[in-house]
Amino acid sequence: CLSSGQAGMGKDIGKACASGQGVIADLKHRLHRHAFRERYAFLDELLNNQTMNRAQLLEKQQRELHRIVHFAAEHTDFYAEKYAGLVYRGRPVPDVTALPVLQKNEVLKHRDKMVARTLDPASLRVGSTGGSTGKPLSFYYDRQKMELMRAGMCRSYMWSGWRPGEKILNFWGARQDIKGGAGIRKKYLDFIAAERTIPAYQYTESQLADWAKQINSYRPDVLQGYASILAELARYVVDQNILMPETLKGVYSTAEVLYDWQRQLMTQAFGCKVFNQYGSREIPNMAVECQHGNQHVFSDMVYMESVKEDGEVKLLVTSLTNRVMPFIRYQIGDSGILKEGECSCGSPFPMMEIGVCRSNDIIRTPAGKCVYPSYFIHLLDGLSGIRQYQFEQGRADRRKLPIAGAQPLSEDVVRQLQARVGTEVDGQMTLKVIQTDEIPRTISGKHRFVISYAAD
Repeated sequence: CLSSGQAGMGKDIGKACASGQGVIADLKHRLHRHAFRERYAFLDELLNNQTMNRAQLLEKQQRELHRIVHFAAEHTDFYAEKYAGLVYRGRPVPDVTALPVLQKNEVLKHRDKMVARTLDPASLRVGSTGGSTGKPLSFYYDRQKMELMRAGMCRSYMWSGWRPGEKILNFWGARQDIKGGAGIRKKYLDFIAAERTIPAYQYTESQLADWAKQINSYRPDVLQGYASILAELARYVVDQNILMPETLKGVYSTAEVLYDWQRQLMTQAFGCKVFNQYGSREIPNMAVECQHGNQHVFSDMVYMESVKEDGEVKLLVTSLTNRVMPFIRYQIGDSGILKEGECSCGSPFPMMEIGVCRSNDIIRTPAGKCVYPSYFIHLLDGLSGIRQYQFEQGRADRRKLPIAGAQPLSEDVVRQLQARVGTEVDGQMTLKVIQTDEIPRTISGKHRFVISYAAD
C-alpha cells in the first residue's frame, strides 16, 4: 500500500504525465493543421455553414445547384450534349427536376467525357466503387476533392463530441484504401495524425481479440468502420465481456446498411452512441445521424431528391462541390425518403430516412413476387449464436442460406425457417441451410446479406 505522501506524489506524477501527453498531442495537431491547411480551411467553412438557419441554407443550396449545372454544361463534353437545348449560358437554369437523370451505365460509358476540360490530366486520380456485384464504377478526383471529403468527415465526427486532434481508429474493409509504403513523409504524417487504420477485410477470432486489445491500448475517441465488421467485433467484445475504454465518444458505421441488431450490439459493446453515416465513394459526405437519432442531409454539399419508381422511392443525388467530374441528378442505387420538419437537436440540415440500400438484392419468386431484402434480413431475428449469414438466390425457386455461427442450427429450427419461407413468400421456393466457417465479402470488402444470381 502507498502512504498518503506517496499516493499524492503518484497523483502529481500522473497529472504531469497527462499534461505532458496533452502538450505532445497539441503539438501534433498543430503540425497536422500546418500539413493539411486546405482541409482545415474547408472544415472552418463547413462549420460556419451549419450556423446558418434553414432558409439561408436552402438559398445557398439553390445557388450552388444552379452553379454546378452551368459549370457542367459549359466545361464538360458529356453535359454539353446531355443538356443541349435545356441549359444556356447566362440564363437561369430551368426546373432542375426537368433535367435528365444520370444513370450508372452512363458513368461507365462516358467517364472521360464527364471530366472538366480545364483540368490538368496529371492532377487527376482514379477512384472506384467496389460495386455490389463486383463490377466497379470508376471516377476521377483530385487532391482538393479529397481534402474536402476529409473535412466533411471531420464535421461528421464532431457531431459525437469529437474535436480535431482527438484519436480516430478505423476498421476498413476495402483493400485498395489501405496505403502501404514506409517513406519519411509517410512516417511523419502517421506520427502527427491522431488516426490509425486497421485492415479488416478478413479476420479470425484471434484477430478480433487483437483488435479489442488495440482499442484498449490506443484509447481512441471515435471508432469508424463497415457496419458488418464493427458488429462482428462488438459481438466478440460482448461474448468475452471485454471492457472498452471510457474515451470512446462515438462509433461511426459506414459503407453498408446499418441494421438495428448491429446498432444494439455496438452500443452494448462500446458503451457509446452509434452514428449512421451515408455517403459513397463518388459522392461522399451526404448525411449523418445526430445525437437524437435522426439522419441529416448535408445540404451545403449535396442536393437530394426522392422519386418514386417501380413502387420504390429512389434517391437522386447531385454533388454541389464536384468540379472535377460532376454528378448531377445521379441515381445512386439506394432508396430513401426526405422528411419534413425540424429536429430537436437544433441542426438546420433537413432530415432523411434511408431505405434498403444497394448492398442487398430484391428477390423474385416463381409466382412473380418481388420480395425486398428486409424480409430475409429479419427472418433470423431471435436466433442466437449466428455470426454471419447470407441469403443466396440461384434460380427463382431455390435459395441457399450459408450460416457461420458457434454451432449449427437444429433440424427443428431449419424446418421452421423452410416452412416460413414457403408460407410467407412462395410455396414453390426451397431453402437449403448450409453451415460454414466464413462467408466471403465482396471485392470492396462489404458483406451482402441478400444476394441474387437469378438474373445473371
